[in-house]
Amino acid sequence: MSAVSSRLPVFPWDKLEPYKKTALAHPDGIVDLSVGTPVDPVPALVQEALVAAADSPGYPTVWGTPALRDALTDWCERRLGATGFAHENVLPVVGSKEFVAWVPTQLGLGPGDRIAYPRLAYPTYEVGARLCGAEPVVYDDPTELDPAGLKLLWLNSPSNPTGRVLPEEELARIVAWAREHGVLVLSDECYLELGWEADPVSVLHPAVSGGSYEGIVAVHSLSKRSNLAGYRAAFVAGDAAVLGELLQIRKHGGMMTAAPVQAATVAALGDDAHVAEQRERYAARRAALRTALEGHGFRVEHSEASLYLWATRDEPCWETVAYLAEKGVLVAPGDFYGEAGERFVRVAFTATDERVAAAVARLV
Repeated sequence: MSAVSSRLPVFPWDKLEPYKKTALAHPDGIVDLSVGTPVDPVPALVQEALVAAADSPGYPTVWGTPALRDALTDWCERRLGATGFAHENVLPVVGSKEFVAWVPTQLGLGPGDRIAYPRLAYPTYEVGARLCGAEPVVYDDPTELDPAGLKLLWLNSPSNPTGRVLPEEELARIVAWAREHGVLVLSDECYLELGWEADPVSVLHPAVSGGSYEGIVAVHSLSKRSNLAGYRAAFVAGDAAVLGELLQIRKHGGMMTAAPVQAATVAALGDDAHVAEQRERYAARRAALRTALEGHGFRVEHSEASLYLWATRDEPCWETVAYLAEKGVLVAPGDFYGEAGERFVRVAFTATDERVAAAVARLV
């Protein structure tokens, strides 16, 4: 029996453990700005919906309840500008990371196929390619890739880690190129509601899609917008043929979103007030950390959206990680996201107000 794990890179976060120990030793405790996990309360109306659905003894369905599918289609039309959406255009998933890691396998990709993703990228795109035995390919401009054997193209706007937002016209150009060459576009849009200096656009918007969802699937998560990382609430939307195939496969695999989480998702997507409140919290933390970093000699690039500041002191990223760890501040090294990040660090602003204030004080 061969070990599938042998195909995969070393789990990056394990490398950060020694620096975490250093940061933990700070007299005032650690300020963890590395992973970017939500720390603020789950909105009350979401908790109430979860509790109300707690008595759910039967199996949930992979496709979700009609109420959930209504909520997903309504949100895509209202928030993303999608038009003519039907239940066949949406599919709930058990957290977006699960989907990213396993969708190449579920689509039947394997040796001889190529999967492309940005040169600076969320590591799970590469993991998904390696799990199915496909060839991972990085790009700066995907339309410059050789389309031969290219089966799947990942977009990520707003970007993790850089916070870069792709303009509407660039997205449209890429989608048109992919369709011309028969390449499926998967667009990771999990930070779409967290634009600060730009207004992110979905590939499902008519200006990008041309009013057709052929060959495009958008990935969305409630982890960041609604503080639901612990719920594993996410969904994909777009090409009905692709989602129909995934639905059949996921039925056989029992990949079901828990019934109480489905109910909580309906509540979360139907309310914009809690999203606006959370944005205000993040905006204040972002402003404080950016001012402190820049005042301390850092340069921040991109970062016009998402929950991170992409910062550098023009030195190897692990030197910056070590420097900040001595101040009790833990950040993610840029090379976690590709060699092009080797002189940057990713600084999350998802810590509490008190911990962000502590980080700011240490950067004076």
